[in-house]
Amino acid sequence: MLAAVRVSARRQPQLHTFFRTANCLRLRRSVTTASAEPPSPASEALLFVDSVFPVRFGAWDVRHYIGLFRQEHLLQSLEDILASVKVHGFQVVSLEPQNKDGGVFVRFKYDASSHDDALRDIVKELKAASDENQGLPSWTALKQASGDIWLVQGKPWREDLNRFASPMLKVSFEGPDIREESLYEIFRPFGRVIDLTPPAPGPAGALRSSVVTFRKVRAAATAHNCVHGITVPVAGASTRLHTMYERPLKAHAVRDWITGHPKLVVPVLVFFLGTITYTIFDPIRAFAVEGKMLDWFDYRKSTVYQWIKKNTVERLSIALTSGQDQAGASINANVWKERQDAETEVKAYLSDFPNTVTFVHGPQGSGKSRMLFSLLEDNERPVLTIDCAELYKANSDPALLTSLARQTGYWPVFPFINSLNNLIDIASVGLIGQKAGLSASLDTQVQQMLEVVGTGLKHASAHELQRVEHARSSADAAEERRTEEARRRAALNLGTWHDPRLDCVAGSGVICELGIGDELMRPEDHERGGVYASAGGELGEKNSADEGGSEKQKTPSEVHTLRALPIVVIKNFATKRGQDEVLGVLAKWAAALVTNQVAHVIVVSDNRENAKVLAQALPSKPLHAVALSDADSASALSFVVQKLRETGGDDGLTPEQRQSVERLGGRASDLETLVHKVRSGQRVEDAVEDIISRGVNELRKNAFGEDVEDAKSLAWTREQVWAVLKQLAGAEEISYHDVLLEFPFKGDEAALRSMEHAELITIGTHNGQPVYRYVFERLVADAVFRTTQEIASNTKRIAGAEATVRACEDELRTLSEIQGAVAAARAGSAWWGKKNAAAVRAAYVLKKMQVAESSLEKLEATNAELKKVLSKSR
Repeated sequence: MLAAVRVSARRQPQLHTFFRTANCLRLRRSVTTASAEPPSPASEALLFVDSVFPVRFGAWDVRHYIGLFRQEHLLQSLEDILASVKVHGFQVVSLEPQNKDGGVFVRFKYDASSHDDALRDIVKELKAASDENQGLPSWTALKQASGDIWLVQGKPWREDLNRFASPMLKVSFEGPDIREESLYEIFRPFGRVIDLTPPAPGPAGALRSSVVTFRKVRAAATAHNCVHGITVPVAGASTRLHTMYERPLKAHAVRDWITGHPKLVVPVLVFFLGTITYTIFDPIRAFAVEGKMLDWFDYRKSTVYQWIKKNTVERLSIALTSGQDQAGASINANVWKERQDAETEVKAYLSDFPNTVTFVHGPQGSGKSRMLFSLLEDNERPVLTIDCAELYKANSDPALLTSLARQTGYWPVFPFINSLNNLIDIASVGLIGQKAGLSASLDTQVQQMLEVVGTGLKHASAHELQRVEHARSSADAAEERRTEEARRRAALNLGTWHDPRLDCVAGSGVICELGIGDELMRPEDHERGGVYASAGGELGEKNSADEGGSEKQKTPSEVHTLRALPIVVIKNFATKRGQDEVLGVLAKWAAALVTNQVAHVIVVSDNRENAKVLAQALPSKPLHAVALSDADSASALSFVVQKLRETGGDDGLTPEQRQSVERLGGRASDLETLVHKVRSGQRVEDAVEDIISRGVNELRKNAFGEDVEDAKSLAWTREQVWAVLKQLAGAEEISYHDVLLEFPFKGDEAALRSMEHAELITIGTHNGQPVYRYVFERLVADAVFRTTQEIASNTKRIAGAEATVRACEDELRTLSEIQGAVAAARAGSAWWGKKNAAAVRAAYVLKKMQVAESSLEKLEATNAELKKVLSKSR
């Protein structure tokens, strides 16, 4: 075998070279002694040239593609250097690149008969040739000063497995073990060895091995390609060495450590996730909310879109469809007088800094949202709208969070994270005995989202304030320029303007007085001449008027700050079973916004009872309540007449039509439905009848349920709603307390409140919807439905009367026993004694029993008659 000789392109110190040469000589002698035959006159050997290609550290290492791209050029350059050496018949047979280990195998022929140290001379000449060419070729396109040439001692294993180079080399012994000193002498020439383990046994059937750790990966790669397969004599025997890379880090070591230390890993993971959320995602989400508020992401607000719209659609007089419905449905304030007060109150709230929440309530269909958004259309302030009805439609927590994020502009949102956090918490309980604290309840997640939205509102307010201030400064500068120009023109017209350029023309000294002449330059000249008398008076009066008006108004900075405040509108604010905690979080968030004067908050609800949630969130300040009621008959008629007149209808309504319209009341939704039906070609009377018939069907479904099972889910019984309906069919108003005390309520106030919440009735005023008065009448006039409900109600009353009779009978038996005992105790006393208590109680119970029995007989007779009516109707 051949000894390994290292040749450096950059000359090393003499001591270091001698150290390596001595080792190499010893190796060469030991191996040569083991040879049985001298080398042939024409022998072949292998060289390994390292650092030509990059050493590949893994499948992810893309540097080897650079080497592949430059491979032909590198091999050609290397061949040119090697071809210049002719000593001992040196001749290159082939170049075999080993890209994975960053080197090239050079197979060559040489004449070994002429000199004992032929290989040594060849290496020396190769060294000189590389020095003349300033180093060996390298993949970095630079001459490699540290490139080395090695003689291969063993039989290299050229494989293409995914076993990449590492500084640790596993050396297996096929034969007796080699001592550490011998291993060190074998591997030290390739590079500094920092550790070497003694031979250790492996698994059953495996060879004993040692691990040699180099300082550099390149040294380990060179040793692997030069030493693999070498045969070393050991104590009269021989040992074959097999080398392979050893991973510095065992497979799955990190995973095993993480799973083995959950008490350390889980808190660090929680901290890491929280840090990412608060430092990366929350600022992005706040920016997204700000962009939604200021319409940064709305292409319709862009300058390019506005220019295209102005020069195409508007120029061709093609009206866009967007906004026509709202404009056509807007209600004239002169016609709908009831809405003027509500609009005035909302405007007054928006014209001052927020200190409470405005609660706009009114029956469904009264036009609350339409009035509010028509009022905000003319306002240039940013508006954020949250529709609670969209949140209630969500059938899961992630869907609710996604809906809230879509309405507020909160992005990015990861609704599935909470489910993953729940799984982590469950797993952490089994690992560390407690939850990791990653999962959060729905109200907590909503609160966190709204806090980020609040931050976005603050940024939007600050950005809007900067825009307003910039517009204000630009307007002031433009006004100053206009004022100066007007003053200059007025002076020119009056002949009092002094042009400074005349001073230059007149010169200096006494002659320069010609630049002034008879011009009125001093203030007293102006007063005497009356040049600015009239203009100054007008300006003075204007300024005084402005100052007098500004005393009652806010300062300009306050006005601009107020204009920059955003407006938050929360629609359809209503309690719903299962979503009350979300409503509470929204109420607290709204209270925080107005308390910190971040934004004006307007809450729109169909029921005034929902104000209790807001009052609990803002206990120290009263709510600013704005009520929208139904219009009176005159306003309702004026509204219908105006709408019909706009469509080219009749100028007025006949008395019969007016009477039909009055049956609908003043609900905005019913009046608009009437106008729509009349526009479609129906007569006013037929449209009113159609609306009432539709109301009858809706009332049967909503108040009585479609079937018995559906009726069980209602918050009231059929008997209760029938009792109220029958009384309201005959009168617009009935006494609340009388209804509450009588059958079938018997003090059940929750049923009446539930009816009010469902907008069947309105407690304190009249029917829930004005048209319901005639709907009730129509429903009571239905013979079959009335008979069915009367029978059901009477059956309940009969059951109550029978229960009363049975209770009276039981009490009378008890009283008879008591009275007999009392009579026995009084035996022998005077017959004119007073009546005892048992007798008095018995008389009262008998009267009560008689009343119940009489009512029972009447109800049974009534039911018998009703059943006859029902059988005839079939």
